[in-house]
Amino acid sequence: MAIQTFYYYPNVFGDAFPDAQAYLTGSWNATGHFTQNWMSLPMKKVPSQEGGYRYEAQIKLDFSQTGQTFYWGVWFEQAGQRTWAIATEVNQSDSRARHRCFVFKGEPEQHTYYLTYCRYLGAGKRRKSDGTWATQFRVWAPNAQKVELAFGSRWNLDEAEASPLDPETPLLREKTGGGYIDDEGQGIHPDLPIISMNRQNDGIWETPEDHPALQDLKYLNQRLYMYRLTQEDGSTVFRTDLYSRCQIGYGAINPAKEPFSGALADLSGGVSCSVSLDLEKVSRSFEVPVWPIPPEEFIEAEDFWADEFAERPLPQKVEDLIIYELHLGALGPGHEGPGTLKEAMEMLDYIEALHVNAIELLPISEFSGDAFNWGYATSHYFAIEYSGGGRDQFKHFVKACHQRGIAVILDMVYNHYDHSASRAQRYFDSPKPENDIYYWYEGKADDYRYLEEEGWGENWYRGGYLDNLSTGDTPAYHEEMVRKLFISSAVSMIQDFHVDGFRIDQTTSIHQYNRVRATGKEASQANLFGAKFLRELGKTLRMFKPDIILTAEDHSDWEEVTRPVEDGGMGFDARWYSGYYHSLIGDTDRPHEANLIREASIRSSNSPLAMAKFAEKLWNTQYQKVVYSESHDEAGNSSGLFPDPNWTDQGKEETSHRTIVVAVNQAPMIGLTRKYAEARSRFAWGITVLSAGTPMIFFGDEVGAEKRFKYNTVTEYKEDLPKMRESTGRFLYQFYAEINALRRQNSGLRSRNIDIVYVSDSNRLIVYKRWDSTQTFLVIASLADKPYEHGYTIYSPRLEKGVWQEVFNSDAAQFGGEDVGNTGVEIESRDGLINLRIPFAGLVVLQRI
Repeated sequence: MAIQTFYYYPNVFGDAFPDAQAYLTGSWNATGHFTQNWMSLPMKKVPSQEGGYRYEAQIKLDFSQTGQTFYWGVWFEQAGQRTWAIATEVNQSDSRARHRCFVFKGEPEQHTYYLTYCRYLGAGKRRKSDGTWATQFRVWAPNAQKVELAFGSRWNLDEAEASPLDPETPLLREKTGGGYIDDEGQGIHPDLPIISMNRQNDGIWETPEDHPALQDLKYLNQRLYMYRLTQEDGSTVFRTDLYSRCQIGYGAINPAKEPFSGALADLSGGVSCSVSLDLEKVSRSFEVPVWPIPPEEFIEAEDFWADEFAERPLPQKVEDLIIYELHLGALGPGHEGPGTLKEAMEMLDYIEALHVNAIELLPISEFSGDAFNWGYATSHYFAIEYSGGGRDQFKHFVKACHQRGIAVILDMVYNHYDHSASRAQRYFDSPKPENDIYYWYEGKADDYRYLEEEGWGENWYRGGYLDNLSTGDTPAYHEEMVRKLFISSAVSMIQDFHVDGFRIDQTTSIHQYNRVRATGKEASQANLFGAKFLRELGKTLRMFKPDIILTAEDHSDWEEVTRPVEDGGMGFDARWYSGYYHSLIGDTDRPHEANLIREASIRSSNSPLAMAKFAEKLWNTQYQKVVYSESHDEAGNSSGLFPDPNWTDQGKEETSHRTIVVAVNQAPMIGLTRKYAEARSRFAWGITVLSAGTPMIFFGDEVGAEKRFKYNTVTEYKEDLPKMRESTGRFLYQFYAEINALRRQNSGLRSRNIDIVYVSDSNRLIVYKRWDSTQTFLVIASLADKPYEHGYTIYSPRLEKGVWQEVFNSDAAQFGGEDVGNTGVEIESRDGLINLRIPFAGLVVLQRI
């Protein structure tokens, strides 16, 4: 009999599943023979080297079974419930099975499953046998011939004859230069060792456990480092750590292969040195002017989070959310450069007073450039963009949000990487496109040489990469290590930063849009593996945080996207509903849509609007949708109907625009024009926040922001939202705040129940009902240019008999309106009839008494 030892690693710090009993199960019996009737036995939980816990168990297999394939997995049992704890599907496109397997060799072996690689790869702690801590570096580089760990230098920019600083010496960040190692090795710290790493069987390289420099945590104290790889072809390159928790640069310069002697403030973080950190430490102060942060500034993470929650609970369900979509880079009016977490902290009172309960941040993981764009070009998924403030400031921000009862949702981009990804994913350990381990490549590079004569020129080799209608090449979803990179980054955001949820960017690019660049032929295998990744992501995240909020920018109707993970789905709570936006606003040239706000701005007052067509979209909001009257994509960046005198991209000479601008066809916001602009804007948000979907505000709409939000002019088009709240936007802000409060305070308005009871295209009216078991509301919304101040009779056989009272009117004087409504009276509905006073371009809300 040969002993087989099994290990299950969550690979996070602390006890990820404190109340779970783990059971090993597999296709063997008590005599050590293969069987279809799997046998189970309890696993022992023991401390693991990375500071967490692992589960382990042993069985014995009979030598007669040599050559037999065995299958195994792990169950968690908790509170009487059993959960299959293997989140990873087998690496076959046609199978969704989640088990591990091995061929028995007739000898003792170890079999290991890593749920994540959060604390296994990168720079981290290793618990020694005596209980003290050492430092360990690990990197996945399966094609490399050799891997070494090198440490980088920095220096004082004020010194003419600058020499490398001692790694412990703090210096003002703006005075600090360096942080880069060129391909010849310039920038390596002369006083620190270069450490050869050892290759493991799975293509992972690790530093030797007995290396004298790594026997304590000194090299986790904010050390600059990179990996020097001898690639598959023998060439030498320097690569950053893709599991890096911090990249030292925070500018836009990529020195390429040249030495760099400039400032950290100018150096792109994506190509700069990675930084090692003790992940159980947090800076007690929000701002620390020097770097590295002095040791006395740090406190234990457990102490930092101790006062995370106040009396206001966080929302637990996606239907309870009102989301505020925010981009850090666009904050900070009055100063050059991108906005930061400091300005976001200063905005929290303003955001809280809007009665939203979730902030969704555009991507803040390390990305190409220095935040002058939107962040949809991630280079390092575990690191927080330093130009925005970095990881410790983000922890302070999350805690401040939680103390106010506001959830934090991160936008994550897993459909492509940084567009160049030099020193990150691109050609990590091999210059051959077919061995470009982080990217999907079809065939061999030589298969595409014919493209050189067909207009591709020297880029002929790119024919084998995949296009998925995003702005980069498709990741290698068929590589389990690539899927685990993405999944581990999300788990890290939950564990280290306490984020409450994720919006996953363009999931249709992951599971549906993949095409071979050379031919345009569907890459069906990539689509299947992309779907596999999304299922694994949902399964893993819900193991660590069952109430995680997950939304997808998904333009398909595939039910699997929102099917629960326990039923084999991806587990998203809701998907973005772009069709709703296009039908409501209509500034992106879609003639088949209702285009309500756009059409209201250009049609005569007697012309009908396609209210019935929009009503179909409104009714669909009950089916797990995130709905919005504006988003980052459509606030001036999409091809549209409005000439942009400052256009920079071909095809964007005319674009979409902000809601209030669309509402009056770009007319100057004065006099009656502003009155109509604000009224139609109130209609747009009012009907959205009172829909059956999860409503999302795009920042600035609440005060009537007018400047385009374009990806490449973020810092040029900043607007001072708090100042607008006190001036031109005061009425709109008040409206947003009070109608948001109305939804949050009434369960009938947060339910998924909706019924369209009346529509009139000619009179520009739509009436719908919202309810739950305790409350019933009637929403009457009008885009007519004049009020029905003498009453309008609505008839619907689905309007039950009852007495109603107006509880909200968008035309109230406090919102800048004319007070046309039904305040203070009880209104009876009988025989399907009800008569109401209805404001122009607005809505009234009735509650059944």
